[in-house]
Formats: sequence, C-alpha cells, structure tokens
Amino acid sequence: MDNSGGGSSGVGVLDKAALVLSALEAGPATLAGLVTATGLARPTAHRLAVALEHHRMVARDMQGRFILGPRLSELAAAAGEDRLLATAGPVLTHLRDVTGESAQLYRRQGDMRICVAAAERLSGLRDTVPVGSTLPMKAGSAAQVLMAWEEPERLHRGLQGARFTATALSGVRRRGWAQSIGEREPGVASVSAPVRGPSNRVVAAVSVSGPIERLTRHPGRMHAQAVLDAAARLTEALRRNG
Repeated sequence: MDNSGGGSSGVGVLDKAALVLSALEAGPATLAGLVTATGLARPTAHRLAVALEHHRMVARDMQGRFILGPRLSELAAAAGEDRLLATAGPVLTHLRDVTGESAQLYRRQGDMRICVAAAERLSGLRDTVPVGSTLPMKAGSAAQVLMAWEEPERLHRGLQGARFTATALSGVRRRGWAQSIGEREPGVASVSAPVRGPSNRVVAAVSVSGPIERLTRHPGRMHAQAVLDAAARLTEALRRNG
C-alpha cells in the first residue's frame, strides 16, 4: 500500500491515519473519495476520519466533506516558530552589530506582544527588553508592525486606547516599517519591520531600540534599512523551510 513515499512504519493504525491526511492534502473528500484515494476499507476509513476529527486534525466543510483540520495549522505555526527562533540569533546579532543598538524579536500573543529573542548592546547604556518580557500592543514600533496588517475588525479593536492612530498604521503599511519616539517609554526610540511566514502573513516584528539621544527623533532615517534587511533574512528563512 502506498504511504506517500514513507513506506510502512510498523504501526499500522498510524500508517492508515497518515494515508487519510495525505489524501485530504489534495482537497475536500467524501467518505467514498477517501476510500478510493487510500484503498482502505470503508469502515476503516470512516473510523479513522472521525477519530482524527476528534483530535481536530480533520474537520468538515459546509457540504459535510472531510478536510484538513485546524490542529494541523497550529502545529505548523509552532514548527514555524521553532525555525524563526533558530534563525533569529545570528540575524539579531548582526543587526545589533550594524546599528550599534539593542535588537529584539517580538511575536503577538492575544492583546500583548512577547520578546522571544534579543541581542543586547555590548557596552554603554543597555536598552534590551529581556527575552520573555510581555509588553502591551498599545504602544511602540513593534506593536505598530504587528497591528498594521491585521484584519480590519481586529485592527479597529486594537486601536482603542492605542498611542498610535489608523493613519499612522497606514503609513507603516506604505513604508513597510514603523518608528516610535517615546511612545512606550519616555526617552526611548525604536524602529521595527515585519517578518512574514510562508503564507505572507506577518508573524513577528524585528526591532532596534535605544535612547532618543542616539537614535534621534527620526530613528527610521538611521536604521530602517538595516531593520528591513534583518526582517527580510528572517522571512526568507521561514519561506525556505516552510
């Protein structure tokens, strides 16, 4: 029996479940379609599809046909995050060395953003946000980037109480990067750009931050290109491995 090039693992039920998922990769399928595509007996195909549905690896469309389920997307996103973090270290270190400023990588989690990686300045005043820090989505250039390409309804909700406006986010989308001056913390400026996953969705924001005395009141003029280059390297890494 063909097992999508994987051969037999020796665990029959997993091999058959893999057949069902591989068949659904081609698109929605009725039970009869699954039987034809997998070569499984009808009761077996039905039992496996329903069991996979229980675990959210299979779902149903409006016509009741079997389709790939949301759990697979969640697992894929987690795998993408692992790839992102594996790539982030050297990219952030290079960004820090090029700009002379602390560099961070943020991901959105609900109404907050989390610093998932950072490269700190080696000397002088240090402005790094510690890895694991949770910051609001209401202020800062990274928050602007993570918000700017959201769906309109979520964007509208996110702007309530924010230190930036819809007009500012329109500018972020047009330029492809954001800057903030004392928006999240007095005296601190930052520049951020979006990191995109294989589906082109914004999955993270890469940033540099430091005191306004060094970054000036126009930090984008100094560092936007370096931040954009770092974001492009991370985006390319995710697409290459996606």
